[in-house]
Amino acid sequence: MKIPEIRTARTTRTVAPQRRNPASAAASYASSSDLGVAATQDSASVMGIPEPELTPKVRQAIMTLMQEVEGLRAEVERVNSRLAHMERLADQDTLVPIPNRRAFVREMSRVISYNQRYDAVSSLVYFDLNEFKQINDKYGHAAGDATLLHVATALTENLRESDMLGRLGGDEFGVILSHTDATQALDKGRQLAQAIMAKPVEYDRAQITVSASYGITTFKPGDSAHDAMEAADRAMYAQKNAAKKTVKSGAAPKAAPDTEPNAKPGIKPLFP
Repeated sequence: MKIPEIRTARTTRTVAPQRRNPASAAASYASSSDLGVAATQDSASVMGIPEPELTPKVRQAIMTLMQEVEGLRAEVERVNSRLAHMERLADQDTLVPIPNRRAFVREMSRVISYNQRYDAVSSLVYFDLNEFKQINDKYGHAAGDATLLHVATALTENLRESDMLGRLGGDEFGVILSHTDATQALDKGRQLAQAIMAKPVEYDRAQITVSASYGITTFKPGDSAHDAMEAADRAMYAQKNAAKKTVKSGAAPKAAPDTEPNAKPGIKPLFP
């Protein structure tokens, strides 16, 4: 519909709003709703512009602006989607579909702060695969990759939604057990290690049995993520070294001490 140009005279007389053709109104408001204009807007104006001033050129200018705004909105959505994708990539391990060390340490710092604020308790279990280099040397790196995926799957299937699994690098994995004290963490660490060994990795007609050493620590007030990682790492290596000595000597395993040598108070290594 062509809208004639109407010049309004300055007058104090109240002019009643003109009735608009429904088809014309629908065309005018088709895109304006995307800009937050309410559907119940006064029919005598569009985006605050009185009907008499809506000449064809003004209408065309408005439609052009609406299209540009819509294009900008779509571009912003694409950028936000891309940023979210990049953030996920930055936090996910490149080999197995679990958080990487960066994301894991960030979550551990958050959990430590939460524990301090609410007087809660949580623990860290640190895993290191035994003889992983031999798997790579004997079967190839593809078999090593399959082994890492097997471990990540076994751990994930035996954790709660409130726990967090991460790959810390190489053949090392970490598990944050929320609301879990040292005794519970010891039991859980043993269970997880058994889950890793329960089923061999099948690769190129070979069955590869995988085992892991592990150590635990509970988060304490004043701990940093770095402190907790070091404590659990020391406990894990203490267990690994004790197991190696037992294998070499052929003697029966000895009862493990409650704490590792020179460990901080309250940090308990895990010996199965």
